[in-house]
Amino acid sequence: MAEPEFTIGIEEEYLLVNRETGALAEAPDALMRAATDVLGEQVSPEFLQCQIEVGTGICATVSEARDDLAHLRRTVSRLAAEHGLAPIAASCHPSSDWKDQSFTDRARYRDLERDLRGVARRMLICGMHVHVGLPDEATRIDLMAQFTYFLPHLLALSASSPFWQGEDTGLDSYRLTVFDNMPRTGLPPRLTGWSDWTGAVGALTELGVIEDGSKIWWDLRPSHRFPTLETRICDVAPRLEDTLTLAALVQATHRMLWRLGQSNQRWRIYDRFLVDENRWRAQRYGVREGLIDYGRRAIVPVPDLVEEWLDLLAPDAAALCCEPEIARARDIAAHGNAADRQRAVHAEALDAGAAPEDALRAVTAHLIAAFDEGL
Repeated sequence: MAEPEFTIGIEEEYLLVNRETGALAEAPDALMRAATDVLGEQVSPEFLQCQIEVGTGICATVSEARDDLAHLRRTVSRLAAEHGLAPIAASCHPSSDWKDQSFTDRARYRDLERDLRGVARRMLICGMHVHVGLPDEATRIDLMAQFTYFLPHLLALSASSPFWQGEDTGLDSYRLTVFDNMPRTGLPPRLTGWSDWTGAVGALTELGVIEDGSKIWWDLRPSHRFPTLETRICDVAPRLEDTLTLAALVQATHRMLWRLGQSNQRWRIYDRFLVDENRWRAQRYGVREGLIDYGRRAIVPVPDLVEEWLDLLAPDAAALCCEPEIARARDIAAHGNAADRQRAVHAEALDAGAAPEDALRAVTAHLIAAFDEGL
């Protein structure tokens, strides 16, 4: 079989805040019109009116994705500023209340609100999705089963949602706590072939439960629209460079697993129950407390796991020209993820005598600055 190109596409969801107060703000119609005029189908409203979503085109390399995503971030930031707003790329707002938000009046979102009611209304969360192009359907399913093992590792590195409604939740990714209340979420089941996927989707669509596969929100799924595997577990990253590191890890890991298959090898597939324990550890602790290495039967520090992971990916990072982006995973594992940085800003403000509400505003100001970093 010819080697796939492993093209990538990145989708990010942002929250819009008032530049002065840091409070959530609804996207004005004029902002969405201007963004659509400039970016076309690469930008769209999201479920809540305080959200906006962007997506790159099909990119051959992470470098190409960098150019596209930087353009998207710059444009959204510039247009939002014209309305006194700023985008932040964090999976939960540090202080705002979901009960104060309104959902976007579009058919898809009206249906979502009708079907899921209070569960949908709490969805004041943002994520990041990475598509990897795999034209062969059997390869998609085969790599999906193996790649599931690495989903907790990606979550630990990406976690950016420690606060919810003004409180430190004690979790690095509170977003998943909210999202997992939705149906058809969490780790994907073990599929043995493409017909398992089409059969599962068909069973629900024939009954009218869902209209298509886009309403299956697993952490990893075959895309409904594209010939890709879509990794959906990551929190959205405040910094562009972190987004690119996560995308590079996803792309290179897919190639590594494919490469093993060419030598009649494959990654061991562990029971979903065991992988789910690591998913919880990543959600709770991020990069601080380690993940379980089931081969060694030990809890291993995340920096050590990342080092081993990068060694495995070395040939693939070289082939895909993403070695610098891959290498930054070491820094995140060693020095902390976005949740750690937000907590540090919050603690520093409190130590300086700030009132609790002002310390939370300091976190939002940090997120505004992080969004524009490197653009």
